[in-house]
Amino acid sequence: MDWKEFITAAFEEDIREGDHTSLSTIPEGQNGKAILWAKADGIVAGVELAQMIFWYFDATLDVTVFIQDGAAIKSGDKILEVQGAERNILSCERLVLNCMQRMSGIATLTKKYVDAVAGTNTKILDTRKTTPLFRAAEKWAVKIGGGENHRFGLYDMILIKDNHVDYSGGIKPAIEKANFYLKENNLNIPIEIETRNLDEVKQVLTSGNVNRIMLDNFTPELIGEALQLIDKKFETEVSGGITLETIRAYAETGVDFISVGALTHSYTSLDLSLKAVK
Repeated sequence: MDWKEFITAAFEEDIREGDHTSLSTIPEGQNGKAILWAKADGIVAGVELAQMIFWYFDATLDVTVFIQDGAAIKSGDKILEVQGAERNILSCERLVLNCMQRMSGIATLTKKYVDAVAGTNTKILDTRKTTPLFRAAEKWAVKIGGGENHRFGLYDMILIKDNHVDYSGGIKPAIEKANFYLKENNLNIPIEIETRNLDEVKQVLTSGNVNRIMLDNFTPELIGEALQLIDKKFETEVSGGITLETIRAYAETGVDFISVGALTHSYTSLDLSLKAVK
């Protein structure tokens, strides 16, 4: 991810020709200090990005970090302190908070899912159910929370989902076409295929030539049956409506991965605040 490009575009969206509020109310050259406080409990994420934002806007700003990305925080904790031109601190305030509150919310939720499967060998994955143009930050937050990233986009994995199967005429032709495409284009990226029932799992096992089998909307009981059929010949992933309350039962089946779209589409932003110190 080109973070400079992201930050540039974000400031262009927010400031354009000028932060007229700060320019009109704060004298040029007036220096001060602000502290970023936690107002809720959770996992902090986005501290490193916040530093990049402050320093991109004004390389002379002095940013002191007290709590690093991935740490547990409680309401009232001091996360970082920034000193320098007051106008510039305030011009950065909302972008820093927008990124950190969202990233911290994702990291906090991810940690809950990771904790829920502790003691098993199952890894928690994110999905492509992300905010357009903010995906890199959201997936970064998942990693900070202890999860793992699935494919980043459509370009770094072939994931044959139900619609691809139906449009291509079935499991076998879909797999054959995907492998032919990789060979013709001299590409070396993994192939994963989604299955909807045990019959489709059997068809994948007959065809082979994939790296991972996704079991979509299977019950834990059916997953157990599917894993017996697969017999560790392929990586396995479970997806589909899994919640914090149910995820343990899925992990205990022995599946390799569980992908959770909720990590990046159903989190609650963590309450943070940047306050001037006078």
